[in-house]
Amino acid sequence: MDQIKIENLEVFAKHGVFPEENVLGQKFLISATLYTDTRHAGKTDDLTASIHYGEVSQFIDAYMKAHTYQLIERVAESLAEELLLHTKHLQKIELEVKKPWAPVGLPLESVSVKILRKWHTAYIALGSNMGEKQKYLDGAVKALDSRKDCQVEKKSSWLITPPYGVTEQDDFLNGCLKLRTLLSPEELLEVLNQTEKEAGRERIIHWGPRTLDLDIIFYDDLILETDTLCIPHVEMHKRDFVLKPLHEIAPYKHHPGNGKTVREMLEEIQK
Repeated sequence: MDQIKIENLEVFAKHGVFPEENVLGQKFLISATLYTDTRHAGKTDDLTASIHYGEVSQFIDAYMKAHTYQLIERVAESLAEELLLHTKHLQKIELEVKKPWAPVGLPLESVSVKILRKWHTAYIALGSNMGEKQKYLDGAVKALDSRKDCQVEKKSSWLITPPYGVTEQDDFLNGCLKLRTLLSPEELLEVLNQTEKEAGRERIIHWGPRTLDLDIIFYDDLILETDTLCIPHVEMHKRDFVLKPLHEIAPYKHHPGNGKTVREMLEEIQK
């Protein structure tokens, strides 16, 4: 991905742990590497096709002066998020916040924090087999899309499927969506669990009836296994109620583990 760089933008702002830092303020140096595709702008000479680094610099200056934080870690995190949310064409940012006047009582050039943040693509499976099923599913889509750090880019149609695991229960309504998000996998899982809870989800019987079930199927090309989270979803390649709606919105998405496309995995279980 192409890069546009802003190096050591000087800003006077009021961030720091000590009260006098919040009152008197001090100098900060901000460097940003903006990741985007400059091909179209380079071919057309059209400023609107690229990132306006002058506007980004003004945004950084205004944001730094409008807020007061104790930690430069907080400064970097908040500023990176706001730039990703408000800068057209920006896909990823490497941001460094330097504090040359850091009050440590020793001679130093600067103290800094450098972070890398980006938009991620996740695929979420949705299901419900209790009460007003479509209302729960539509509500989950709306709840995710209403967050500033999430954008629903595609949604499959809803599919009626028989229950999986515990078969003596009502049919499910299932679907999948494509989500653009700034959340980490763990943060996204927490948001999904909270959304389920708000829909009245109770975890009583494994694979039992539920008002709302939300699972992370893919997250970029990440392979992750922890005590609470497995990505890609461990059973997704065996489940037609996941693969059918997923195929509708992402037939050529590759499984990062086995290398197969969603279409290939669906065809395998339909044989």
